[in-house]
Parts: sequence; structure tokens; C-alpha cells
Amino acid sequence: MRRSIAQRFLQALIVLVGVVLLTFVMLRVVPGNPIETMMGEHADAATVARMTAELGLDQPMHRQFLRYLSSALRGDFGTSYSLGKPVSLLLKSAFRNTLYLALFAALFAWILGVACGLVCAVSKNRLPDRLFLGFSLLGISLPVFMAAMFLQYVLAFKLKWFPISGTDSWRGFVLPAAALGWNSAGQVAQMTRTSLLETLQEDYIETARAKGLGRFGVLVRHALRNAMLPVLTLMAIQFSGLLSGAVITETVFSINGVGRLMVQAISGRDIPLLQGTSLLATSVVILGSLLADCLYSVLDPRIRKEG
Repeated sequence: MRRSIAQRFLQALIVLVGVVLLTFVMLRVVPGNPIETMMGEHADAATVARMTAELGLDQPMHRQFLRYLSSALRGDFGTSYSLGKPVSLLLKSAFRNTLYLALFAALFAWILGVACGLVCAVSKNRLPDRLFLGFSLLGISLPVFMAAMFLQYVLAFKLKWFPISGTDSWRGFVLPAAALGWNSAGQVAQMTRTSLLETLQEDYIETARAKGLGRFGVLVRHALRNAMLPVLTLMAIQFSGLLSGAVITETVFSINGVGRLMVQAISGRDIPLLQGTSLLATSVVILGSLLADCLYSVLDPRIRKEG
């Protein structure tokens, strides 16, 4: 198992370096000068040339990449062109808000998703199954921005139970977490239902029933524990995706997170900030996938034997 985890870690590292290189190259082959974009169309040509030289943007691309990679390994991602602050400090502040949002959204999604999936599996093809399955499908298909604006209008504007935007207190995270987590809850519900129904058809489930174990005992002690293996893998991947930055949700609710910071970097063609947000998002997703693989290997003895 250790060898398998080491191989996955090496693959993740190669993918990360490849994504950093691809992002670096793409940002520099796009036509136009980022300094001109930052300073405006009436910028003095001599000033643009001087700042381009000071920032090293006139050097060959391979030298720029090696310099950036060397600085990034030391935790220095440069200074934001538009905000004039170190990218590492901006990422630290933004990631804290995104982390809180991801935790609230994941908690909402996992509790609601597992509960709905459990009800659907127990009442297969009956009315509760159809109702909760329809609810999960709605969560998967409904765009996040529509759910966000609906929650804002009903619970914030009309009922005034929660603030419309901002994160001054924990109440500010409730609506964005619900809007963001609804989609993930639908996926967890469907995965739980499918996995649990498949597990209930296994021979050892029939054996447990034949021994006189009650329906609840069979469901909790045997079926649910094994059925949760693929669900836990999905949860790990979902959480890494939430941490990488919820662009739409953070924009609608005015949350200063990684996603909103990335949008700001794109609109201003802020290369250091865009590289930093892309690197952070990619690292989180890759680590989430690696964690999902390792978690599955630890929980499933068959994977350990194959490894």
C-alpha cells in the first residue's frame, strides 16, 4: 500500500508541475502586454517599457519560468500588479474565507445527501424514493447562481433571516453554503442510493438476515458501512473542488475568497495573482484526488491486497 501511495504522489507531483508550466506558457502567449492592461490605454510607452524590464517580462520565457518556479518553492509568488500586495498574503486571506465556505457547504451536502440517499434506498420505488430522488436531481441540474439568488430573495430579502452578502459572522456563510452544497448533496444522495442498493443484494446481507438480524441492524452494521466506500471517495473529491474556489457563489454573495480573487486577476490580467490562484486551485484538487485514492486503499482491504 505504501508503494501504491508513493506512486500516486509522484504522479500528482508530475501533474502539478505540468499544470504550472502550461498555465505559465498560456498566460504569456496571449497577445498584449499586461503592463499596458494594468496602466490603461493612455500609458506612456517609456513607462511601460521600464516596468516591463523591471518585472522581467522582457526576458526569455524559460528564464522567467525557472525564476518563478524557484521563487514559488520558497513560498514567494510575486506581487500582484493590480493590488500591489504579495500574492501569498492575498491567497492566505482569501483561502481562509473559502475554507469556511467549503466546510459549511460540505457539512450541509454530506448530511443532507447521505440522509436522502438512505431514505431512497430503504423505500425503493415508493413515494419517498421518488420525492427525494427528484430533490437530488433538482440539486444537480439547477445552476448554482439560480439557487443562490433564490435563497437571497426568499431567506435574506423577504424573510430577513440571513444577511444578503458578506461574511461578518457565521450567519453570512449559511446561504452561500446551502447554495453551493445543494449540488454536491444531490450527487452524494444518488451515489449513496446506488451503492446501498447494490450492497443490499450481496450474499452476506442475505446471510445476516437469515441469522435473525433485524432490518435496522443489517442496514447499519453491514450494508451502510460497505456502501459508504465510494461515497467517501466522492466526498473527498467534492471537498477539494469546494476548496479550489467557488467562483459564482463567492461573486453572488460578495465573499472575498479564492474564486472571486481569480476573477479579479483574469479581468485585470494580473499574471502573478492569476498564477498564484491557479496553482492553489490545482494543488487542492490534486491533493483531494490523492486523498481519495489513499482513503479508498485504507478502507477497502481488497485494494490493499492488490497493491
